[in-house]
Amino acid sequence: MTVTRRDLLAGAMAAPMLATAASGAVPSSAIAPQDKAPDNEAYWGSVAAHYDVTRDVIQLENGNWGIMARPVMATYAGLVERVNRESSYYARRDMIADLRAVRARVAAELGVGADEIVLTRNATEALKALIGGYNRLRPGDSVLYADLDYDAMAASMRSLARLRGVNVRRIGLPEPATYQGLIDAYAQAFDADPKIRMVLLTHLSHRTGLVLPLREIVAMARARGIDAIVDAAHSWGQLDFDFAAQGVDFAGFNLHKWFGAPLGVGFMYVRKGRLDAIDPDLANEPGPGIDARIHTGVVDYAAALAVPAALDFQAGIGAAAREGRLRALRDRWVGQVRELDGLDVLTPEDPRLHVGTTSFRIRGLASLEDNLAVTRALLERYRIFTVHRTDVAKGVCVRATPALFTSFADFDALAAALKDLVPRMRR
Repeated sequence: MTVTRRDLLAGAMAAPMLATAASGAVPSSAIAPQDKAPDNEAYWGSVAAHYDVTRDVIQLENGNWGIMARPVMATYAGLVERVNRESSYYARRDMIADLRAVRARVAAELGVGADEIVLTRNATEALKALIGGYNRLRPGDSVLYADLDYDAMAASMRSLARLRGVNVRRIGLPEPATYQGLIDAYAQAFDADPKIRMVLLTHLSHRTGLVLPLREIVAMARARGIDAIVDAAHSWGQLDFDFAAQGVDFAGFNLHKWFGAPLGVGFMYVRKGRLDAIDPDLANEPGPGIDARIHTGVVDYAAALAVPAALDFQAGIGAAAREGRLRALRDRWVGQVRELDGLDVLTPEDPRLHVGTTSFRIRGLASLEDNLAVTRALLERYRIFTVHRTDVAKGVCVRATPALFTSFADFDALAAALKDLVPRMRR
């Protein structure tokens, strides 16, 4: 039997799991729900104890990727050693079944079929394949994206003008936003150009943390004959939601952000029956399955094999508890500065429109240089690490992102720093 690279990531059959978290290392799912209350610092301190985090700064930039919990990292290290030691003897025999099992486990977590997903290295790779491979466009058609979409995905959308001969439309989402206002913004954009055939929707923006009314906008697009490609890189795992209920046909996900898998694991989703809308990857022979739509080449197999350990760790906490904690951390600092003169918090109070990630802007300071100065001041004066975000229609901003190891004290420090910093920087 000849095993190709495509075979290594193929299939939907379950097989015995190779990677599971160490016994006793995962926060127990038997803990009473009240003990996992968002404000129970004792419980969340026990969760934080599973993470080895730098103490050089208060780390409030956790949107880049999510660090592995200690048991996940130990599992990953063991897998790196095994893959390195056994090499092709393992890769061409048992690893194929192990990777199929990982894929089946991820699909089950999402509530979809294993034949509807394929592993990738990240959400960017998945979404690039979906946008570039979407074949329902004809010269003169239009596509739509928004200011809060991810940089690489926005660039991929713009490339369609050259590759497919389409018109590329961009909108700025309302700021401040409301639930209905976001729906109306997309409705107006759709109605303004009846030739729109495809739209990129970022479920939870990496720029500001704004959560879209995804189900409503997807349904509205479908009613107009518009396909939606969904960027779920920051929503799944941060937000507890039923993906299958959103009506999405095409989406890209990460596993190394909010699930804390090793770096280099994501996946692409295409609803069964919609594969014909996505061309096979140039490096693959045409085929009927989703695997033909991605060609990664050799990847870090140990990272993919460690995904079940990350899912086990998160299952011990629970999706609802995780979302509740991330919301509580966000609300902790926002509640202290929302009325601070000169500071604009860019996510609204409507709980449907935010989770943990939230950005702010000091009023009147909207340039790149201004916001680099803000992040620099937070780091140098207060030892708080944040990150600036560009391309928001109303100006550059600063993002603060919690993690499961973050404490209320960390965000109290951010609120105190902003109360001191905002008047200084507005002088």
